[in-house]
Amino acid sequence: REMAQQVAHEIKNPLTPMKLNLQYLQKAIDSNSSNVKDISRYVAKVLVEQIDHLSQIAGDFAQFANIGQTNNQVFDLVDVLKQLTILFSSNENTEVKLQLHREELLINADKTQVNRLFTNLLQNAIQSVPETRAALVLIATSAKEDDLLITVKDNGKGIPAEMLSKIFTPNFTTKSSGTGLGLAMCKGIVEKSNGSIWFETTEDVGTTFFVKLPSPTQSLNFMQAS
Repeated sequence: REMAQQVAHEIKNPLTPMKLNLQYLQKAIDSNSSNVKDISRYVAKVLVEQIDHLSQIAGDFAQFANIGQTNNQVFDLVDVLKQLTILFSSNENTEVKLQLHREELLINADKTQVNRLFTNLLQNAIQSVPETRAALVLIATSAKEDDLLITVKDNGKGIPAEMLSKIFTPNFTTKSSGTGLGLAMCKGIVEKSNGSIWFETTEDVGTTFFVKLPSPTQSLNFMQAS
C-alpha cells in the first residue's frame, strides 16, 4: 500500500505542470496570441522534461521490482569502478578518486545490478554536496579475511540524526524529488550478492557508504561448485 501511494505521488508531480502548461498553450491558441510560437516552444520543452522524469520514475520502480531476478557471472569489479569514475568525473565541479588495493577484483554477481549499485551510491554522494563547494568522492577497495570491502566517501552535508534509521526504507528520500528507491535498491542488490551495506556520517562533513561482498576467491569457488 505504501509503495502504491509513493508511485501515485511521484506520477502526479510531473502531471500537474504538464496539464497547466497545455492549458496555457490552449488559451494562447484560442486567443490567437501573437507569441504562440514562443509559447509552443516553451511548453514543448516543459513537456519533454516532465516526460523524461516520468520515464525515470517508471525505470526506478521497474528496476526495484527486478532486483530478485539475477544473472550472476564472474567479472572484474575494477573495470566497473574505473568506468564509473571516468563517467562521474566529467563534471568540472566533481572529482572522483579511485584507490585500489588490487588491479583486478573478480566477483560473482549480476554485473548490471552491481553497476546500478555503485551508480546510485555515486549519484547520492555527489548530490549530497552543497553547491557552495566542489564535490570530492573517494572510492576505495580493501580486503579483510574472506570479504571484499568497497567504500564510497563524500564531502557532502551528511545525514541528519533523525533520518539515520530511514535511509534504506524504500519510499524514503532526503531529496526534494525522486522515488526514494535508490538506497533501498542498493541494499537489495548487495544482499542478493550475499553481502552487506552500511554507512557512517557526520553532518556537514560527509558520509561514507561501506559495501562488503564475498572475496574473489569465494566467488570463484562458488562458480566451480555450481
